[in-house]
Amino acid sequence: MTTMTIADTEQRKRVVRRLVGGSRGFAEEYGFRVTNNPASLFQLLYLSILLRQRGDFRRAVAAATALRDQGWDSAARMARSLAETRTAVLRDAGRRSDAAELSVTLGDLARTVVDRYRGDLRRLRVEARYQPGRERALLNRLPGVDDEVVDLFLREAQAVWREAAPVADRRALVAARRLGLGRSADDLADLAGSPRSERLAWLVGALARTDLENRYAEVRRLAGA
Repeated sequence: MTTMTIADTEQRKRVVRRLVGGSRGFAEEYGFRVTNNPASLFQLLYLSILLRQRGDFRRAVAAATALRDQGWDSAARMARSLAETRTAVLRDAGRRSDAAELSVTLGDLARTVVDRYRGDLRRLRVEARYQPGRERALLNRLPGVDDEVVDLFLREAQAVWREAAPVADRRALVAARRLGLGRSADDLADLAGSPRSERLAWLVGALARTDLENRYAEVRRLAGA
């Protein structure tokens, strides 16, 4: 793996402007709006669970899109769906070997969110008293959710759950290191100009896409490096 370091401060700032200016992060680039409403937050959560699975990330996005387009765009609606129907939708979207297991996980997730939070993850935020550590702990108690899923979810949700910031997932940090933009979420917050802003969420999401899509050469050209 070749490291394409952008060492000059002005070059780094130019890369950040290009990444943020040409993107609204990760989820919105693939059709999932990042807003603080129950449906959007639940979609971001199951997208994150699917993205955690190994394999082509495009299959994860396709599966999440298929679930949403089936009408399961909220916890309440997914909770009412049948396991075999979810399995069929996931298989049609390209999730072959793990479709049945994912179907069970997503059903358990939806029912738990309905039972504990009346289908609204904003209630989880309130229960956590807007404390990032408590939010992470409560998210980790949900079916199918682990630390990696929490990072993927909060990577997007930090645009609207400002107290959770700064958050950067593994992929974003890999890209940041390879491009010489920093080694931590705090480093990226400094480059974004604020630890609690949409700009940081968009930068982190754009970096994750850079790594997943192997767009390092393109980013290097944008930097003039």
